[in-house]
Amino acid sequence: MDLLKGKRAVIFGVANERSIAWAISEALHAEGAELAFTYAGEILEKRVRPLAEGIGAKIILPCDVTKDDEIDKVFQTLKQEWGSLDILVHAIAFAAKEDLSNPYVLTGRSGFHLALDVSAYSLVALTRHAAALMEGRSGSILTMTYMGSEKVVPNYNVMGVAKAALEASVRYLAYDLGPRGIRVNAISAGPIKTLAAAGISGFKEMLHYSSERAPLKRNITAEEVARTAVYLLSDMAGAVTGEIVHVDAGYNIMGM
Repeated sequence: MDLLKGKRAVIFGVANERSIAWAISEALHAEGAELAFTYAGEILEKRVRPLAEGIGAKIILPCDVTKDDEIDKVFQTLKQEWGSLDILVHAIAFAAKEDLSNPYVLTGRSGFHLALDVSAYSLVALTRHAAALMEGRSGSILTMTYMGSEKVVPNYNVMGVAKAALEASVRYLAYDLGPRGIRVNAISAGPIKTLAAAGISGFKEMLHYSSERAPLKRNITAEEVARTAVYLLSDMAGAVTGEIVHVDAGYNIMGM
């Protein structure tokens, strides 16, 4: 359909071929977008670079989002190579293993800072740089969240608090950037088997529980999330901003 023909997008957060960020990348590429990618560390580079090169990406850069100088270098390169930017996809989250396995009340100060820095503040930092390259281009920014931000999900712990901060950031960023024609939205995806999900204790039980209780009586796929991403990042959603769009087979509407 070429919904994104001529658009340029930078993707943060691809972990491997099963990650939601990669499914979104493939969908954007299929709709005509030119993509750039980042990776955090040598281990992830070995996974990300072959995937990115496989769809013709020319810009593949290291970026630890806790380091401002590395963020600066990414956007300096994008400005040099492209001059402008249309799309930012933020699919980054991290919490220390012990903070996902211990009760939330035991979360330490350093673990709290780390989870909030990587999972929430990074959106603010990346958006600030991206917005400077989106002037006059009706830019679109998308991040990924989960219902653990709204309701208690056992074992999600500090990540739920970080995602709540992320969702609030979506709204405030949408307000700040709206006058410049830049939209900011999030997808709240249901549980999917990914590398990130593997770090959550009892994840298989979460999948089963969700599929039993969701109105559609099934789990979702990364491809379904990706199709929603294409909508939100394209001109089809030109009047949509500050939204948290649930893609979870309807699970979020249930009370009992």
